[in-house]
Amino acid sequence: MKTLVIITHPNMEASIVNKRWADELRKYPDKYTVHDLHRAYPDGKIDVEKEQQLIEAHSNLVLQFPVYWFSSPPLLKQWLDEVLTYGWAYGSKGDKLRNRKTALAVTAGGREKDFTEEGKLRYGLDQLLSPFDTTFLYCGADYRSFYAFYGAEYETEGNPDYLRNLDISAQGYVDFIDSL
Repeated sequence: MKTLVIITHPNMEASIVNKRWADELRKYPDKYTVHDLHRAYPDGKIDVEKEQQLIEAHSNLVLQFPVYWFSSPPLLKQWLDEVLTYGWAYGSKGDKLRNRKTALAVTAGGREKDFTEEGKLRYGLDQLLSPFDTTFLYCGADYRSFYAFYGAEYETEGNPDYLRNLDISAQGYVDFIDSL
């Protein structure tokens, strides 16, 4: 079965890295289903049953988003609150995520060195993303960690390695998903 990639980016058209990643995944429609929450729900009204059916139709689940004030964009939080329901995702009869391979793919504006104990932000992405890890653990999913692109704020066309960096990260992302 295929991998479902839920993308949540408030301004995908202006994105550099998330947009490049999504474009790369769309080259392989037999392997990945790319589902853009902002495009699917511009009004923010999530069709819970449709989302649950999408998850059930795929073997793996990846949440892709920019780190947004050290968490996820609001629509992804809403999606988690509404879609991962008692009796479906967790609880005595909630088993739809049990043993399902799950992962995150995130872009961070800051550089990797900023996300260290000694760095400007004092916390690593593993610490900042721990609520997702815990959520998947609570639902019995098989959480496989995250793939990250650091320094997205600095990836501009003025950078001489701009295109090469994007291509390397996109291929690394595909390899990460394939390794789930």
